[in-house]
Amino acid sequence: MSDAFAALAQLGTATVHEAAARSPVVDADLIQVVPGSRAAGPARTVRCGQNDNLMVHAAIAEAQPGEVLVLTMPEPAPIALIGELIATQAKTSGVAAILVDGAVRDVDELRELGLPVWARFVRVSGAEKEVRGEIGGTVQVGGATIRQGDVVVLDADGAVVVERERIEEVLAAAKQRFEREQEKRPKLQAGAFSYDLDGLRRLVEP
Repeated sequence: MSDAFAALAQLGTATVHEAAARSPVVDADLIQVVPGSRAAGPARTVRCGQNDNLMVHAAIAEAQPGEVLVLTMPEPAPIALIGELIATQAKTSGVAAILVDGAVRDVDELRELGLPVWARFVRVSGAEKEVRGEIGGTVQVGGATIRQGDVVVLDADGAVVVERERIEEVLAAAKQRFEREQEKRPKLQAGAFSYDLDGLRRLVEP
């Protein structure tokens, strides 16, 4: 299955989203902390207390290689749920990426570390460590529902979610879409128009 996740990451969010009949999009202004990074993997969902990252530490301790940590709070807020030290533990544990529905800090160090991280905010303000939350429940991020084990695909365009029951179906469709685009590209470079290749002219002209 790790090969499937790697393939989804390489295909990218736009291709996966369209191939999956427009799979759920995380509709938020996400900051790609490590430029050029991309990732895909099964979600380990974490619901923290508001402005509290106690459950992040708990989730890191049980994270499995290849997972994408999805860190949430009741309301997204500019409070840093992770920094360099937490990200270091995640990378050592083999975590594929972290999606933070909140803030991160230590951005220079995170970029040097290289673990793919996406977040709503970059802020210095740190979290408390007092509130017991939940690991493995269903969470909402940017209007997208993410369950434990659903696949999160992330790149420079943002994040999309592939329901765990549809991984093989979506991967096959995404590969087909990619191949069609590969065939179309040289035609466009030779001067053809998608207006004609995609049969759009008939929708506009009588």
